[in-house]
Amino acid sequence: MTIQTNYNLQTHTSFAVPALVKGFASFDSLEALQEIQEVATGYDQTLILGGGSNMLFTQPYDGLVLHNQIKGIQLLLEDDDHYYVQANAGENWHAFVQHCIAHNYAGIENLSLIPGNVGASPIQNIGAYGVEIKDVLHEVTAWHLQDKCLLHFSASDCAFGYRESIFKKQYKQQLAIVSVTFRLNKKVMLHTSYGAIAAELEQMGVHNPGIREVSEAVIRIRQSKLPDPAVLGNAGSFFKNPVITTTHYQQLQQAFPNIPGYAAGEGRTKVPAGWLIEQAGWKGHRQGQCGVHKKQALVLVNYGGASGADIYQLSQQIIDDIQQQFGIALEREVNVF
Repeated sequence: MTIQTNYNLQTHTSFAVPALVKGFASFDSLEALQEIQEVATGYDQTLILGGGSNMLFTQPYDGLVLHNQIKGIQLLLEDDDHYYVQANAGENWHAFVQHCIAHNYAGIENLSLIPGNVGASPIQNIGAYGVEIKDVLHEVTAWHLQDKCLLHFSASDCAFGYRESIFKKQYKQQLAIVSVTFRLNKKVMLHTSYGAIAAELEQMGVHNPGIREVSEAVIRIRQSKLPDPAVLGNAGSFFKNPVITTTHYQQLQQAFPNIPGYAAGEGRTKVPAGWLIEQAGWKGHRQGQCGVHKKQALVLVNYGGASGADIYQLSQQIIDDIQQQFGIALEREVNVF
């Protein structure tokens, strides 16, 4: 099993910034991962890499990066209402969504075109257009890197929150997710009221949509607003939508009558981070070789030649400005190393 030293991850992350790591190896099975662990010595820390779509390296990583390429999708079982579909962690997320649509497994069509691999989906509790992984997850199987044993997590075990999970907190950088099993629906229950899905379906001339049409609408919306990482380096939404007290939100309404807000539990309101950033004048801003995308203020981009530190510095300037203008502390959604 070969471990490459002083390896540049630039082509393995969607931001496409230089990222030198002490050691790098790929594995396509649990057995291969175990073999790497047997020969890997002298590394104080280990990082599991999937699709690299939610990572920003700001400095050299003095550890071992293991690229998860375990592939495979299978229908484990079904009952009267659900299909239980297992996807291995190295599968591309969007390709998995399309596989499910082709087999009429309903429930994740709203999550079409989200970048990254299946293994990252429960870590981030990925979500879009009114659907989150927590709504469809049945079980996660993961390898504990230190204890060298398999662990199984039910949906309730995962401690899901908004872009949060037990994998980002208690088990941060301790696990290699092997597979994720999803509980998908036989009876189609469409979610078309969130965002612009209904309007996009109308524009498509679709009046009786199924999961395929909803997926196509989501793809069209995302492609119209979000840059393709293969063309322009980015990690999708860079910031989480902040949740503030409703009292704070009502105070902001006095100064900004058009500020959008969505109920987020008793006494709490979620405010779109993209609106705040655009309102503050950052949308389309360019700073050297990085900037804020001209169509979507939530997305920071690498125009080519930016470093991770450049992008991080830009994000900090935005955070400081939003704090000053609105009294809201933005939080990065992207994992920073």
